[in-house]
Amino acid sequence: MRVLIPGPLRDYTANATVSAEGSTLGGILADLDLQFPGLRFRIVDEQGRTRRHIKFFVDGLQTNDLDRGLNSATEVMIVCALSGG
Repeated sequence: MRVLIPGPLRDYTANATVSAEGSTLGGILADLDLQFPGLRFRIVDEQGRTRRHIKFFVDGLQTNDLDRGLNSATEVMIVCALSGG
């Protein structure tokens, strides 16, 4: 399935769009980490929770449920919130 990668994480992928496989959002992240080592840790913390500044959109709908089931036609967009002062 198609995964859209935000600018701050493209140092890992070198592309704005990559392909990944998995039956859940967590499975997609695991596959991405196999392809691009270290990427998952930038998205999910040591307790397996999505980091506060990361949002996922699956077919345009926001979710942070890593157990959410996906199908091969799904598009996943990872979004990094901006912060600072």
